[in-house]
Amino acid sequence: MAEAPDVDLESIHETIRRTEEHEGGRFLRNIALSTALLAALAAVAALQAGATVNEALVLQTESTRLQAEASDQWAYYQAKGIKAAVQEASRESWVANNKVPPPAFQQTAERYAHEQEGIKQDAEAKERERDNKVKQAERLLARHHGYANAVALFQIAIALGAVSALTRSRKVWLGSIVAGAAALVLFVLQLGR
Repeated sequence: MAEAPDVDLESIHETIRRTEEHEGGRFLRNIALSTALLAALAAVAALQAGATVNEALVLQTESTRLQAEASDQWAYYQAKGIKAAVQEASRESWVANNKVPPPAFQQTAERYAHEQEGIKQDAEAKERERDNKVKQAERLLARHHGYANAVALFQIAIALGAVSALTRSRKVWLGSIVAGAAALVLFVLQLGR
């Protein structure tokens, strides 16, 4: 009868278990490290998203105030126009009665017309400033959406990292890294806008 080889199977199993444990531990540490990095980047992106939307809201509020001021100026412009028309109507009633109108009618009408020009320029300046604020707010809102999308991608990458740790799946971890890289690219693109 041939004798079985004298191999210590118990020690081989222990070596395999330790190697597997060590390599699995390194894999989990790598997942934890990448997930922590993604979480930090997600926090920065979320702060940027919040800051840009707040700045956009301030600009929109300023544009609303400017619109109200421009509307007030246009109402003032119309009031001066009505006063000028009343002066002209009064002057014409004198002319209709074959009388010479007092020069004050003409002078007052001309003064109102001159005042109207200044009021018009002020109203148009406020409208231009309003339009500028609206454009700035729209650009900031577009950046905000980019940051928000980056945050969402970072969150997906973090979730995939957690799933890869639970399942010990390198493919899922790779998906986490790819999603995180895409989120980082999107985040960096917003910084340049």
